[in-house]
Amino acid sequence: MEKGTYALVMSLKSEATIAVGRLGRSYGTGGENEITFPAGYYVYFGSARAGLYARVGRHLKREKRSHWHIDYLVQFAEVVEVWYSPEGEEVEWRERKEVKGAGGVRKKECLWCQVGRGMPQGQILIPGFGSSDCRCPAHLIYFPSPPSFELFRQMLDERGYGAQKASPIEFKRRIVD
Repeated sequence: MEKGTYALVMSLKSEATIAVGRLGRSYGTGGENEITFPAGYYVYFGSARAGLYARVGRHLKREKRSHWHIDYLVQFAEVVEVWYSPEGEEVEWRERKEVKGAGGVRKKECLWCQVGRGMPQGQILIPGFGSSDCRCPAHLIYFPSPPSFELFRQMLDERGYGAQKASPIEFKRRIVD
């Protein structure tokens, strides 16, 4: 069981209105919370305290019970890349400006998300998406065109951290190996 941090890079070919648990606007009497996601690319940042490969593998499955915000989006969007770092999620940031998670613990996924927000064209469209356990504005970043892994990795390198990239198929092979 390996700890780690990951980012799912997803492509949404056309606009979709998706009911996302308790997040979003409620319409009608069904209590469903619908959010309109414009076409484009989305990067979701997360962590796994015990089982990086199992957690990402679960996200890559189409058929599953929806538990996290991301579970609703991956039913409509195609995961095209997985960015990941199989290491501890708690880090001491080398930056003065810190984003703290639940209980004041600094989480690497929050650092990764902060880097993602700083990339060209990166935008938060859905406040609170994926960040219910930390103080980040969201853990889902929207890009109108494909985000650059090379730029992301360079921005992490400048902070003393690294990341790897795999296609979903390559990542699934690592689960089996």
